Parts: sequence; structure tokens; C-alpha cells
Amino acid sequence: MSVDPTTGGARAPFGERLAAAMDEHGPLCVGIDPHPGLLSAWGLADDATGLREFALRVVDAVGGRVAALKPQAALFERHGSRGLAVLEDVIAAGRAAGTPVIVDAKRGDIGSTMEGYADAFLRDGSPLAGDALTVSPYLGFGSLRPAIEAALASGRGVFVLCLTSNTEGEQVQHARDEDGVSVAARIASEAALLNHGVDPLGSVGLVVGATIGGAAASTGTDLTAVNGPLLAPGVGAQGAGAAELAQVFGAARRQVLASSSRGVLAAGPDAGALRAAAAAASSDVRAALRG
Repeated sequence: MSVDPTTGGARAPFGERLAAAMDEHGPLCVGIDPHPGLLSAWGLADDATGLREFALRVVDAVGGRVAALKPQAALFERHGSRGLAVLEDVIAAGRAAGTPVIVDAKRGDIGSTMEGYADAFLRDGSPLAGDALTVSPYLGFGSLRPAIEAALASGRGVFVLCLTSNTEGEQVQHARDEDGVSVAARIASEAALLNHGVDPLGSVGLVVGATIGGAAASTGTDLTAVNGPLLAPGVGAQGAGAAELAQVFGAARRQVLASSSRGVLAAGPDAGALRAAAAAASSDVRAALRG
């Protein structure tokens, strides 16, 4: 195990830590998505100062109360170096609250460039290193090796894009090779190999949209066999509820970390209202996924 810089003790693998957080708080991840419209709705300027107030208020309100936090890196990057500084502070604040932070940056490249992303987001000592990183496998699953190796060596995790909710994604994710195996199924099987034999959950997860309907079945993607966490955007404001979660995930429901952004953030800026919205969302997804 690697060393946890907050406690000085050994850091358990990400999958183990996330499973414990999901059991304790319910399987809800709160996305920190500082869209310009949300900043305005909170009475904040669309600049780095407003961004900092927004993001840290979310962490203060729900940190330690939900299974994970997921800052959307692009919405911090759009404010330049000052925005990246806020992202670093959000990651540190989540760590201080004891809540796993999934940096939603969807990085994917080859060779030394992927190694650079791994150094930035997944290695000890980097201020941008949260507990997990979203990554894109569409330069080949093997291109992710530097990120996966860095994550597993440091007790962190990755979430690999697999079945996303945008219709354009079907052109790639649903495509089949000469053996009739879909791209999504191949990605899931690669993750399953890396998680084989790990208990309770491996640290190589997948991103699977909560609004994709029967796409897992139609592409032959065995989500249960992945033995890792399944990050499911689209809960709440984007329309996914208990019925949609059951249809998408079936027997894999206990692996699901449901992500809600606008459904919780719209309750702000009042901290009490944010906590109440997160608690209600957590209760809903616990009933849907573990009832």
C-alpha cells in the first residue's frame, strides 16, 4: 500500500476505499460542475473568484457526507491557471474531508504524453492528484497503461469511458470487430482482467451513462464481471431514476456509483439546502441500487 499524506498511514486501494464510502454514505457522487449559468444562479461572477466560492462551498456543504466528489476539470480549466489553482484546492479540501475525489478530466493519449497525464493526476506529490481519474480508451485500451499503472501503484483508481449517454458515442462504442465483439464489451473485459480476484471492488472502473437504456445488453457488455465501480452520470436532473438504473445495470447495481450534479447544485448556494439535496439524492439512489 502507498502512504496517505493526510494520515501518514497506509493508503488502501481505491476500490476498497470507495466501496466503504458507498456503504457508509450511500452510492452517490456529487459532481462539482461550475457552469456559467450555475455561477450566475448562485449570484457569483463567472471568474476564478466566483469559481472558488462555488466549488469550495460545495465541498464544505457535502464533504464527508457523500461517497465521492467529482470536479469537472474543463470547467476549472476555462479560467486558466487561476482555475487550475482552484481545482487543486478542491482536491485538497476533499482529501481533508475524507471524501474520495474523482477528477473528471477524461485524459487519453499515447506514450510519454499519457505518462505526463499520469504524473499530473495520479502520482503522489502532484496537487492535481485526486483519488481517481476519468480516462478515454479510444486510442486503444493499452494506451492507458501508464495511467493504470500509476493509479494502482499509488492506491488510486481510474474510470474508463465505456458506454456514454451521448448518441455520437454509439458510432464507436457499439461498433463490432471481426469476431463480433463490440468496442464497449472489449473495454469492459479489459477492466475485468485487471480487477480479477479483487475484493470488494477493483480500482479500474467504467463510466456507464445512467440513461443508456438497454445498451449494455445490446452490445454484449457484461458489467457484473467487471468487478469494479461503475460511475453512472445522468442521475437526477438528466432524467435517470430507479427504473432507468435498474434497466441499465441489472445485476451490477451494487457496483454503481450514481453521479448527480445539477440535481444537487441547483439547491445552492445555501449550505443547508445543498446538504438536504445531497441527502435526498443519496437516499433515492441507495433505494434504487441497494434496496
